[in-house]
Amino acid sequence: MKKQFLFFLLFISFQLSKAQLDFGGGEKFTRADSLRGTLSEFRSCYDVLLYDLDIKVDIENKFLSGSNTIKFLATTDFRKLQIDLFENMQIEKIEFKNQNVTYTREFNAVFISFSEEIKKGSVQFLKIYYSGYPQVAKNPPWDGGFSWNKDKDGNPFVGVSCQGTGASLWWPCKDHQSDEPNEMVIRIAVPSELTEVSNGRLKNKIDLKNGYTKFEWYVSYPINNYDVTINIAKYKHFNESYYNSKYSDSLTLDYYVLPNNYEKAKKQFAQVKPMLNCFYNYFGEYPFVRDGYKLVEAPYLGMEHQSCVAYGNKYKNGYLGYDRSGTGYSFDFIIIHESAHEWWGNSITTNDIADMWIHEGFGTYAEALYIECLYGYDAYLEYINSEVKGVDNDKPLVGAFGVNNEGSGDMYPKGALLLHTIRSIINNDKKFFEIIKGIHETFKYQTVNSKDVENYISEKSGIDFSEIFDLYLRTANIPKLSIKIEKVYDDLKITYRYTLGGGSSFKDFEYHEKQPAFSMPVKVTVEKDKYDFVFPTNQWQTMTLRDMRPEDFKIATNLFYIDKETIFINEDENQMHFQDIK
Repeated sequence: MKKQFLFFLLFISFQLSKAQLDFGGGEKFTRADSLRGTLSEFRSCYDVLLYDLDIKVDIENKFLSGSNTIKFLATTDFRKLQIDLFENMQIEKIEFKNQNVTYTREFNAVFISFSEEIKKGSVQFLKIYYSGYPQVAKNPPWDGGFSWNKDKDGNPFVGVSCQGTGASLWWPCKDHQSDEPNEMVIRIAVPSELTEVSNGRLKNKIDLKNGYTKFEWYVSYPINNYDVTINIAKYKHFNESYYNSKYSDSLTLDYYVLPNNYEKAKKQFAQVKPMLNCFYNYFGEYPFVRDGYKLVEAPYLGMEHQSCVAYGNKYKNGYLGYDRSGTGYSFDFIIIHESAHEWWGNSITTNDIADMWIHEGFGTYAEALYIECLYGYDAYLEYINSEVKGVDNDKPLVGAFGVNNEGSGDMYPKGALLLHTIRSIINNDKKFFEIIKGIHETFKYQTVNSKDVENYISEKSGIDFSEIFDLYLRTANIPKLSIKIEKVYDDLKITYRYTLGGGSSFKDFEYHEKQPAFSMPVKVTVEKDKYDFVFPTNQWQTMTLRDMRPEDFKIATNLFYIDKETIFINEDENQMHFQDIK
């Protein structure tokens, strides 16, 4: 089981949630949002140990029916608990100890009442029978739901994507990221002429003698709810193996593709092994060796479903053939980015989607590391800095807690640029990558919050990054390095400081007392073409650089994600001129 919040943390989380409303741009949240996002007493009272999902998919009618058995450990004494299932899905009955129990609904939350007190420490089973027409995805994978498509030959081609929206759109569960089962059984019955692919290992395939075949999959690791998936098509299956000598891993690689795309897939999926080489090197052992690695063609762009990555990038490099970075470095975005989530998002999962920058920031940074692995550090710098153009700085990366609210979409590029900046500040790649591996080794198979990761980085690096994390993650700002350059004979007098919150800092050179304390080292040229650290704060500082011309002074903005503004004071006219020194 992934770790639970303690009760006193619930209060803290609630207070943070209220504060985050203003931090997040004034969003208004509803009772339904709270029921979906809050770890209430009706959720924290039990810990899920196992889900056993057993359903039939009626493709013609776009209809699901079946059951989910929940094995759970009582963490307190209680008489009522909450599960989640969308209102449009019908609960047929709920069984506990072979007896039907009563329940009530409020929006998508289902409150189950027991006639006896469930005692702390006891292990219990609850079985929910349900059916219905699950929500159809309008623009998958972003809006959540089923994709009921057909392949070029008119055969069914079905998949589901539900990150953010919630797994409870199609199966009953405790739909909160803080609790994952230790293991899961997924039994899916589909028309017998089709193949169904889910997470984990295929353990059984049963002909039901009624035109349907049931595929039984077993997941032997903790899994977050939105990762649970089904894929249905007339798939062609091929496989290979991957061996990593450092970890003595023999990893199975299974590929399920539409038959017409088999030759394309063999060529395109050749990127998998180099990707694994890189990620083993940077992040450590693939976290789901027992369950293997699968790429499964899907009727939408893609999703990081654990051990069963959904692939819909049309067998093109880039993003559906588009070079998003503009750098010309060629790789299949879905293979690389979604597979990185096996470490960042699937193995390590955030307690609350408010902290999803950990999933997406690390996932995006993994793309840059893949480029570095293949083409070297200069190529890495080019790729990671291409992310700057994708940042809007519209709102904080961290969202509001307890209401199922993600932060800014900047979590992808800005999250990656934050990690790049941290790497540059640490200024020791051996230590930096030990920290990255250490994060995964320390928190794998757990749920975490952002502070867990932030504190780990500060502790292991010996550098207090708290002000930096707070600025980059919890505001919509980045620091602006303001530089005043004055020529004094053959030398330069450099006056500098950070300003926060946008605007120019040069008016009358006055310090704005309302700005919070902030400091962050950055590299500048201290001699022509020679960079070294300076340590700006939001107080003015001055240094003299000998035998330097104004055009020789540069800021290493390719190593640090910061804004900058400079002025040059003309030595003859003593007039200030704004200029951007590259």
